[in-house]
Amino acid sequence: MLGAVAAREAIVFQVWEQPRVGATPDIRQAPEHAAVVTRFAPSPTGFLHIGGARTALFNWLFARHHGGKFLLRIEDTDRARSTQPAIDAILDGMRWLGLDWDDDEVYQFARADRHAAVARQLLAAGHAYRCYATSEELTALREEQRAAGKPMRYDGRWRDRDAADAPEGVPFVVRLKAPTEGAVTIEDRVQGSVTVNNAELDDFVLLRSDGTPTYMLAVVVDDHDMGVTHVIRGDDHLNNAFRQLALIRAMDAVEGGWPDPIYAHIPLIHGSDGAKLSKRHGALGVDTYRDEMGVLSEALSNYLLRLGWGHGDDEIISREQATEWFDLGGVGKSPSRFDQKKLENLNGLYIRAASDERLVELTAPRLPFEASDADRALLTRAMHALKPRAASLNELADAATFLFAKRPLSLDEAAAALLDAKGSQLLGALHTRLDALPSWDTEALEAAVREVAEAEGVKLGAVAQPLRAALTGRKTSPGIFDVLVLIGRDESLGRIADQLAVSADQ
Repeated sequence: MLGAVAAREAIVFQVWEQPRVGATPDIRQAPEHAAVVTRFAPSPTGFLHIGGARTALFNWLFARHHGGKFLLRIEDTDRARSTQPAIDAILDGMRWLGLDWDDDEVYQFARADRHAAVARQLLAAGHAYRCYATSEELTALREEQRAAGKPMRYDGRWRDRDAADAPEGVPFVVRLKAPTEGAVTIEDRVQGSVTVNNAELDDFVLLRSDGTPTYMLAVVVDDHDMGVTHVIRGDDHLNNAFRQLALIRAMDAVEGGWPDPIYAHIPLIHGSDGAKLSKRHGALGVDTYRDEMGVLSEALSNYLLRLGWGHGDDEIISREQATEWFDLGGVGKSPSRFDQKKLENLNGLYIRAASDERLVELTAPRLPFEASDADRALLTRAMHALKPRAASLNELADAATFLFAKRPLSLDEAAAALLDAKGSQLLGALHTRLDALPSWDTEALEAAVREVAEAEGVKLGAVAQPLRAALTGRKTSPGIFDVLVLIGRDESLGRIADQLAVSADQ
């Protein structure tokens, strides 16, 4: 059993170095296409989640690296669960990540007639057949197979029966007449050479009893019609690849011109504990990372790129570098582990590299009030001092609140503890010395604060901490001299005086 694949049905995979005795694997290595075409095909039943975003990124990079096309297909055939808000969220997430697609997006449901037409071609050519097995019969078959410990799959009971045996008025499905002998090998660009015996496949449904096409049929037809040359997707689809190849080759026999795509099945993303990725690990929509967690698009893209792909020891990789370097040879075979802390650290690096003006535009809407032009100007002046400590836009907005705080400040518990008797004494000395300053600049402020520390016989930090508490209401903030300059002389002295008055009343 291939360890990377969580098999949903009993298909036996083997990594082949040499064919087994008595077996003749059908190996059809697809040619290197002159024009690479990849696709991302999400189902609009929810947001664009982390795993899907990484798949889209890998497809986009592979196409751009090879000068090919990257296509987007919305697989909206599940009409009960597909929604327009979900479609909008996917398109919005793609645009935010900078994953532009070529041509108009394709909507799978709109192509149902084309899918059904292919099934009818296969039926007419003898590569498919009508199956009249009832749901009760199929349930009984599965129960029998389960009891016997056998793989649960359709047994082909209508495969070779005469149509005259069909019960009158009973609905039927159309099934592919899959090959039953030999084996098929996929030369997967990530998983390597993977072989399945055709006896392990079953005759899967192409058209349901109401005439609607199944997912398996629709995917194959759409990939062919869109000219997709490379199918890059999660390795949970590796099972499907062998079924889809049977359908592709049946159509190639019917009309020709249906080449095998080149497959690359990417290992899934796991949580930091090695378990399947879930919401508790960070399996959220990209919109959540953007809107609720304050992650920059380039940080998330860089993190997803390195989640299962590598280029030497490089960690910080620009989109231009990624496009130049990306190829499937760098994709690992083992599942990647999602690490929220690593993403936060990476996001902090990108925040520090971002322009102050851009960060203001992204941070201002996160303030607890509607920022005026004057507020934005102050935030711009402060950004150089705020961004070195921030790992997210939320932290930036939170760290900036002292700039706009109304007097008297409300101190948090840690800050209040700094204004004990000794802290208040130092604060009083600071107020006197700062009030006497002829100029209010970083150099003069630092000299004054150091003078107070020396006069009081304490280290600089012992003076800076109560001053920080009085000015910001917190124990941590940007550099204290930056704080003094940013909020200005009058506001600084006023905030210090407010806390001295509180201390005097206690």
